[in-house]
Amino acid sequence: MAVERAQTGIPGLDELIQGGIPRGASVVVAGGTGTGKSIMAMEFIYNGALQFNEPGVFVTIETNKQNLLWDMENFNWDLKKMQDNSMLKIERLKFMPGADMEQQVLEQLKIIAKLVKSINAKRLVIDSTTALGIWISDKGVLRNTLFRFLNALKEIGCTTILTAETKGHFNEFSSFGVEEFVADAVIALYLVPPNRSIFVRKMRGTKHSKRIHPLDIDTNGLTIKPKDEILWQSLR
Repeated sequence: MAVERAQTGIPGLDELIQGGIPRGASVVVAGGTGTGKSIMAMEFIYNGALQFNEPGVFVTIETNKQNLLWDMENFNWDLKKMQDNSMLKIERLKFMPGADMEQQVLEQLKIIAKLVKSINAKRLVIDSTTALGIWISDKGVLRNTLFRFLNALKEIGCTTILTAETKGHFNEFSSFGVEEFVADAVIALYLVPPNRSIFVRKMRGTKHSKRIHPLDIDTNGLTIKPKDEILWQSLR
């Protein structure tokens, strides 16, 4: 039985992952600062609405909504039109420092579920899971909370991208060592000036590329070169 897939619409990416992300899967997009994680996540949402008539919800934990929109003004994406047409919702999750973080996370999940239901969203972004570490200092509690959070997101039913900040090392695929094991897929982005690159670490139910591929970012978003390869040694 063929796996139903959500095409990303990102030039070159679907060629690496057998035509798209398995429908309903959770994907961690990991990378260091400036690698293009949030851009890739927003492009996934935008393309879903524009090309495939699939509404999407973009949840930010680190950046307020207005700053996110300012950041995305560099691209040829009419996000306002998508919002006006109920094809896109952008929301910032807010946490109270010092309060019961596990309980707060569960409450925020209810908010996310309501946002998804309000526009019948098929795609969801959480940007980023790393920010949870700001409010949860105990690593054990953090990992447990993150584990529950990621599993609960799967029950919402969207094809989901979660961004995760790393130190940029070539063999780092999550912020806390939890996300990559709970998620169905992991995609790593790298920036070793002047080169950008992408690597599909894993994707369940998918015959994906095992190579590192060049990546460009311009005003249209990301473009991946599926026929070209970058050697591991260049990332060290």
